Amino acid sequence: MADHAWGHGEIDGGGMDVNAEPDDVFAALADPTRQRLLEVLADRVEATATVLAAELPVSRQAVVKHLAILDRAGLVTGHRQGREVRYAVRPERLAATARWMARLAADWDSRLGAIKRIAEASEDAGGSGGRPAG
Repeated sequence: MADHAWGHGEIDGGGMDVNAEPDDVFAALADPTRQRLLEVLADRVEATATVLAAELPVSRQAVVKHLAILDRAGLVTGHRQGREVRYAVRPERLAATARWMARLAADWDSRLGAIKRIAEASEDAGGSGGRPAG
């Protein structure tokens, strides 16, 4: 779909391209462990990988790898505080993806409505609904 608002290079205050394609968001969220990790992190203001690993059935190292994927997708951010890296959810990327999905759904609703109107007009005009008489 060429007329969407993605890919215009708008950068938010944190240096993230808020209009990047949503494919990396979908890929990041395709994994159930990353979905759960995002949910756990969303329940907190921020947390370390060690704290997050205590709530998931995976190792701290696995959590760090999953967080890196979520970070590349723009869904979380990490900052060093002393010896720890603290992670937080970046809701603006999810919001941008949700807006894109809503526009896509509206486009399809419009197209399906047009198809329905054409089909109904054809039925009204022909009476047989395109089926041969007999």
